[in-house]
Amino acid sequence: MKRRRKSDVALPVIGWREWIALPQLGVKAIKVKVDTGARTSALHAFHIERFSRDGQDLVRFQVHPLQRNTEQTIACEAPLLDFREIRSSNGAITQRAVIATQVELLGQSFDIELSLTRRDQMGFRMLLGREAIRNRFLVDSGLSYLDDARRPKRTKRRKSSQDG
Repeated sequence: MKRRRKSDVALPVIGWREWIALPQLGVKAIKVKVDTGARTSALHAFHIERFSRDGQDLVRFQVHPLQRNTEQTIACEAPLLDFREIRSSNGAITQRAVIATQVELLGQSFDIELSLTRRDQMGFRMLLGREAIRNRFLVDSGLSYLDDARRPKRTKRRKSSQDG
């Protein structure tokens, strides 16, 4: 079988889920599902609002970066690239705002296109699609969290004498 890669340089391996950062949006850590079946990357966003400043189309939105945590909210603003029709995994087509932003993963920093959508009911706040990882990483579906340094530190609750 013939390979279709542009070079024979070994690519770094990532797992099917990873911790990444979106520094231009102020997101220090967000858990993503690496989805080679999705062309475009998608970020859970809400209160999405299009506006203009100095003749430039922008979008502001809010993000809950951690799963099952609606208390931590990050307000974001980015130049609007486009509104595109995107087909979801269930076949529904929706119009979504698309932005370009920087991703940090495994010591690499690179720009991706990111669609903004409600992902309340989904298991991950973000999907990292194949356009974002093409020619940058190989995916090993048996591995997870190879960039563990980004994982937020959990604080353990100390057992008090009243807890019994």
